[in-house]
Amino acid sequence: MHRLIFILGLTLGISALSFAGGSGEDERLMNNTDKSVSESADDSQEDKNIDRELLKYLTPAEQELVGAYHVGDSFPVTLTEEEWRSRLDTFQYHVLREHGTERAFSGPLYDNTERGTYYSAATGEPLFHSDTKFASGTGWPSFTEPFQPDAVRYRVDRSYGMVRVEVVDSLSGSHLGHVFPDGPEPTGLRYCLNSASLLFVPEGEDPPALITDQLEG
Repeated sequence: MHRLIFILGLTLGISALSFAGGSGEDERLMNNTDKSVSESADDSQEDKNIDRELLKYLTPAEQELVGAYHVGDSFPVTLTEEEWRSRLDTFQYHVLREHGTERAFSGPLYDNTERGTYYSAATGEPLFHSDTKFASGTGWPSFTEPFQPDAVRYRVDRSYGMVRVEVVDSLSGSHLGHVFPDGPEPTGLRYCLNSASLLFVPEGEDPPALITDQLEG
């Protein structure tokens, strides 16, 4: 799938070029964007206005996700970054809290075919089931839909000169990956996630403790 879209008239005067590469990774490039990763995660009013401007360049399926389950102004779990560092290993922290990305084909879960449930490594909440996992050939764990529609939240991500739909967990807003409109039926979506952001529990085994229970304890 190859698309060429010129994005004009954004509030910051950004001109952007959108396309999907031959590898199947849907990337919308934007010129002259110096927005950092941390800034892209900021839910300021300015960002929300730009999100609305960019929605028209997303597919209807992407628009529906961002509109129905957009990130809020806050999340149920709010820890300091020092507290997150104490709970996560160095690479998990980089991916979940600094919006990092593991190298393709490097994560232990991208080719996992065992039946079970995938949980957030940050919060322990259930996110995806193996029934919706498929071999995308991209090198990252890929799913067609979340465990429950409200298990994740979405924001328009403008980092690294691209326009994508970021996926975060619903309890803490920790970064999981991105969703693209090039997946198989029945949804046509591809949730492209980092192994480092997930905990896999085989069917029949005990789930991880929810962070909310741990904090209350």
